[in-house]
Amino acid sequence: MVDELLSACRFPPAGTAVDLAVSGGPDSLGLALLALEAQLVVTVHHVDHHARAHSGNDAEVVAAFCRERSVRFCRHDVDVAPGPNFEARARSARRAVMPAGVLTGHTMDDLAETVLVNTLRGAGVDGLSPFIDDATKPLRDVRRAALHDFVRASGVAACVDETNEDPSFVRNRVRHELVPLMNDLSGRDVVPLLARQARVLFEDRTWLNALLAPDLERSLDEVDCRELAAWPRAKRVRWLRTKLAYLDDLGDTHPPTAAEIERALAVVAGNVVAAELSGGRRLARRHQRLFFEVDSTTLKSHG
Repeated sequence: MVDELLSACRFPPAGTAVDLAVSGGPDSLGLALLALEAQLVVTVHHVDHHARAHSGNDAEVVAAFCRERSVRFCRHDVDVAPGPNFEARARSARRAVMPAGVLTGHTMDDLAETVLVNTLRGAGVDGLSPFIDDATKPLRDVRRAALHDFVRASGVAACVDETNEDPSFVRNRVRHELVPLMNDLSGRDVVPLLARQARVLFEDRTWLNALLAPDLERSLDEVDCRELAAWPRAKRVRWLRTKLAYLDDLGDTHPPTAAEIERALAVVAGNVVAAELSGGRRLARRHQRLFFEVDSTTLKSHG
């Protein structure tokens, strides 16, 4: 079982020092076990959000796991209050304390669920091809069930996060309701199918980005609107999607919506002089050049 799992992992060479994000659940503990099997020099990082009554117990489980294996353990305490946008706020808090490049235990099943969640949000080719080249997700070709079987066979008792069953989170409903329904309707396991689709779209995305690379290096106000208007619509839209994305105060990047793209295209064409965008911004045009009028300093434009 170990050799088969390791052959599906995308770990760096043996002896490489790596940081691992380990919550105490079976996915992250499986990541830690496999990293040790791959002879990596491991430092485990655990973040306690203090959002659950017994979250401190998870930290103790991870600490004991590390002591038994003589692995360096770093605990990070953050306070994330329950409430709206909890997932995004917790993700932002983790980013703030975790080292850059920390490895996570996301599996092929997580990849498939992300594709579906992003589909429900109306994502384009970028959102439908996540994880594929992400070095921080070395288990992206490993199935969740096989990983959990490996953890149990290793005699490790993983923590149970009850929030993973909470139907108020869209991802949980995708995992427990949508994926099983798709399996039933198709008469097959759709996770490998969705992962393969993501890889195909990633290849297309890579090619599109290579074609657009010289123009992506040009800032928003460098390109004359008359030149933009002469581009094929697909090229114009992809360039604008990149240039009009913004970074929110939680560190998440948001592409423009389809409606925002249409408003931006109207500005490029000269049909209107300006258009309102999310993030408190206004896209305007002067002397055939585009620029942002920003109403909020908390959101940063890309490009």
